[in-house]
Amino acid sequence: MSATDRADAVYAELLTRQGEQWVQPRVERTRRVLELLGDPQRNYRVVHVTGTNGKTSTARMIESLLRAHGLRTGLFTSPHLERFTERIMVDGEPIADEAVADAWEEISPIVDLVDAELQAVGDAPLTFFELLTVLAFAAFSDAPVEVAVIEVGMGGSWDSTNTADGDVAVIAPIGLDHADRLGNTVAEIAAVKAGIIKPGAAVVSAAQEPAAAAVIARAAERAGATLAVEGAQFGLDGQRLAVGGQMLDIRGIGGVYPEQYLPQYGAHQGRNAALALAAVESLIGRPGEPLAADVVTEGFATATSPGRLQLIGTNPTVLVDAAHNPHGAQALVAALGDSFDFDEWGVVFGVLGDKDAAGILAEILPAAAAVFATAPSSERALDADRVADLVEEAGRPVTVHPDLADAADTARAWAAESERRAVVIMGSVVLAGEALALAAAEDWKAGWNA
Repeated sequence: MSATDRADAVYAELLTRQGEQWVQPRVERTRRVLELLGDPQRNYRVVHVTGTNGKTSTARMIESLLRAHGLRTGLFTSPHLERFTERIMVDGEPIADEAVADAWEEISPIVDLVDAELQAVGDAPLTFFELLTVLAFAAFSDAPVEVAVIEVGMGGSWDSTNTADGDVAVIAPIGLDHADRLGNTVAEIAAVKAGIIKPGAAVVSAAQEPAAAAVIARAAERAGATLAVEGAQFGLDGQRLAVGGQMLDIRGIGGVYPEQYLPQYGAHQGRNAALALAAVESLIGRPGEPLAADVVTEGFATATSPGRLQLIGTNPTVLVDAAHNPHGAQALVAALGDSFDFDEWGVVFGVLGDKDAAGILAEILPAAAAVFATAPSSERALDADRVADLVEEAGRPVTVHPDLADAADTARAWAAESERRAVVIMGSVVLAGEALALAAAEDWKAGWNA
């Protein structure tokens, strides 16, 4: 069996488990597996990242900055866009198929043992995300990495990633999302997310709503952790458009970093960059001293964030963005206006059924000249006809498409009618992954063929 076949078999096994939408506050199950494996998550330093929006991009920037400083890095993010090995990165690359298969062979006997223990007490077996977390922690130990940047799956305090003790806890902007599991107010959600703060850690937080900020401050004080907040201890002082991205002036915790090029669009990505830099300063910097400017420049210049306001087509211009909640859609709309010069945007929209589709559309529709309703390839997808109903209820024109290929083809034809038009595909990480694969297969950067 080839290494690819072995890795695919691992993913097939994970898919037999309860999916990522099945979440219970039971971090102790993951902790039990890790204990039996010798706690591999304690073999490297950890930067733990939570928040509602921006945490994946922030995590990727942190990892890039750390790698530029010569550290061997691990990066654990979710979900993936095209292949599951994207979630477990070693030194900036998806984990090798052989490495992930070997790690699975290592943990499988322990998984069987813990599954049996759970069955004996009437509890559900280990889930997809619990096992993926264990797999990542074991693989990072085997690599070995010096520091792992770990993105929370959901929430914080009872997320399976919270079995790692973060040297730095990073809290991206907090908004309302997963209210059925995390809480009905920003303060309640912040309390769950602040659960990643460990005793004596450094906490770095984006600017938050007052209720969330107060919760984070209290949690840091209880843990004896230091707290640096965007606006007070660090921030984004300047932001200018540049070819392929933007130029940033960042005020860090230890110094100032002018003229930093970030090959990503959107004001929100500039703020994510400031948050990421503060996190890296907190982990490896010396108090009151800036990091080496040339190394920071390299780290930002090589940072990527696939599926986040990513250009995937030209002539006509097509962007893809994984915005899947109202806060993310709001940031997307702002970025479309600030970073691009088009008169009309066509929006290809597909969303999962457990998301706030109406709330997302309320944010994006004012910027949309045309909407092309579709559905991601997922059993959890909201039906395209229902998406169209929501758009029509808002008084906007919409067409319905059975799949992304049809929606994108129609949208690109619409945009090709005028050089002042462009397309954005958004609403779901699943849809974003499909768009990346379709754009590559059809070579959208070669231009439109009528």
